Amino acid sequence: MLFNLFKNYYFYLLSLLPTIISIFFEGSVSGFFLLISFLLISIFTKSALGIICSGLILHGFVYYSLTSIYEANISVGLWFQVFASWISAIIFVSKLAFIRLKNDFLQKLMILIVPFFFGLWVILLWEIICVGFNVPLLLLPAPSLIGVQIANSLDILYADFYQTVIKAVIPGYIYGCGSAFILSIFIDRSPFLQRGLLPIGNLMSVMPIVGIAPIMVMWFGFDWQSKAAVVTIMTFFPMLVNTVAGLQIANNIDHDVMSTWGSSYWQSLLKMRLPKALPLIFNGLKINTTLALIGAIVAEFFGTPIVGMGFRISVEAQRMSFDLVWAEITMAAIVGSTLYGFLALLERYLTFWHPSFHNR
Repeated sequence: MLFNLFKNYYFYLLSLLPTIISIFFEGSVSGFFLLISFLLISIFTKSALGIICSGLILHGFVYYSLTSIYEANISVGLWFQVFASWISAIIFVSKLAFIRLKNDFLQKLMILIVPFFFGLWVILLWEIICVGFNVPLLLLPAPSLIGVQIANSLDILYADFYQTVIKAVIPGYIYGCGSAFILSIFIDRSPFLQRGLLPIGNLMSVMPIVGIAPIMVMWFGFDWQSKAAVVTIMTFFPMLVNTVAGLQIANNIDHDVMSTWGSSYWQSLLKMRLPKALPLIFNGLKINTTLALIGAIVAEFFGTPIVGMGFRISVEAQRMSFDLVWAEITMAAIVGSTLYGFLALLERYLTFWHPSFHNR
């Protein structure tokens, strides 16, 4: 009986114990009652409205804690309550993930809401630790300082975004993925190329970027062309391998059916083999979104005009201006996540029939 009770409510106990202990170490009474209220509502309420109310109470506690920390009104009890709030946040996000709404649009919206709140709590914990423990700016700036730096450097960030993403990443991504897709069609028709070119492609795909980038800079110059060349090389082989593997998914029964209908090679390719290969093709495209951005940024370390995300990170790190470095990192993360998310949505739209999307 006690074991089952502990098994079902151990997260609640992990949050309750530091909340009670905080009172004995000058913890906030208001914070104590906010956390207790959250736990009581979470335990005894299963409805969506109750979960939302508990979330509002929990975020009210975080606002109260941040106010105390900014005013340097910090006690040992406050840290116990912060720890309890983090465990409570896990409870809140977990309950949020299992909400089942009758409205289809709201249910699909939950796919975005759950990771949003999880990310929000990571940022809040980051802010509380940096401000509360006076973490040096050189080690880790608080998110609020990064946000201020982003707001004050929008013109610089836009120029770097345009140079790196618009001029280098997107053209290189299109060249690399497009040429790999076209070449994979030829490889699919030639057993010789399958045996001879693919092993070479696998060998080339493990070449270190720090070795490729200086060579591309020497060949194509210091401007965006050399960065696009690096991106092209980095995205070419993952796309090639995934597309060739995808084209081989169709089994003998699929080929027999298409042959029975008298379809040509190109009709079978367009109407049967490519649709079946889409999951692996999108897998290569999604992998390449991160590889392309990393490749362009690293390539800018080896020579670039006085603009670009990699150039800015390198220069500002030498100047010890780490708030701007983190602003650039944040922008790179947002761009990479946006590109990945766009491809994920497109994949869901085009491959809705795939078993991986059932019951989502």
